[in-house]
Amino acid sequence: MSVDGVEERPDLILVVDDDEDIVRFVAFNLRLHGFEVMQAGDGQEALELIERRRPDLAVVDLRMPRVDGLELTRRLRANPMTSALPVIMLTAKGLTVDKVHGLTAGADDYLVKPFDTAELIARVSSTLRRNKEFREVSPLTGLPGNTRIRREIGDRVRSGVDYGVGYIDIDRFKSVNDRYGFVRGDEFISALARSLHRAVVSVGLPPAFLGHIGGDDFVIVCAPEQVRPLTERAVVDFEKTADELYDPEDAKRGYVELKDRRGNVQRAHLVTLSIGVSLSVPERRFTDPLEVIAAASEMKTVAKSQPGSYVAMDRRRPGG
Repeated sequence: MSVDGVEERPDLILVVDDDEDIVRFVAFNLRLHGFEVMQAGDGQEALELIERRRPDLAVVDLRMPRVDGLELTRRLRANPMTSALPVIMLTAKGLTVDKVHGLTAGADDYLVKPFDTAELIARVSSTLRRNKEFREVSPLTGLPGNTRIRREIGDRVRSGVDYGVGYIDIDRFKSVNDRYGFVRGDEFISALARSLHRAVVSVGLPPAFLGHIGGDDFVIVCAPEQVRPLTERAVVDFEKTADELYDPEDAKRGYVELKDRRGNVQRAHLVTLSIGVSLSVPERRFTDPLEVIAAASEMKTVAKSQPGSYVAMDRRRPGG
């Protein structure tokens, strides 16, 4: 299929089941209907496959050796890079409790064995469509977009737990696009996504959330005590990675040269990060997700006024 002359790749479906007959049946029919398919015999193998190539949807059996379907789904949901991956759970006939467990773990839909081809294709197609419409996954980074970010913060607001929201963007990102073009600029954005992901993984539990607003803007949602180690790790990791994305001569001298509209040569320092953080704690409890984001955005503006990479923390109390 092509759109405006650009070839559109088929959706990639990961099928995970220790029953080879079911895997072959599902894979054959998915390919017959134009999908690309990856196959795994259990959850552990599936996780290893996903490390190398991210699918658009996973069809996962509930009961498997090593890592079963429930544990696989939980791990996918806890990983920022796969938290928005749609999952269809395969359950045994008549076991309502399996359906409940699957949906509770984060599955988007379920199929009861035995199932026919028409139901399989209908479930896969509708789940993919819903995911694309409502979850707004960034095509560049694969991270959850604005709708999912608002829902995550909303869940924290309603739960009453302590949390922090960090709003991150790249300083002088425009100079990268102006000097090298948008393709290289996308490499910087992808590098930041990977640095933030590594930082999120490094802070462990409870799992932090990572979302991509768009462009070079990202959001993290985490426990207050995770803010400092997470942001410190992200800054160090990104600055090191970003230096390697510059042309060697620019990286060596520490700036890029750009011409303004009048032809004058301007110098732009290498990119750094500005991070604004708002905290919802007993001393200042937010009741609206938009207020949390606004406070973090305000702090990011403060961070922008400081040299180098900077984390600005909102420590104000109510009324001041």
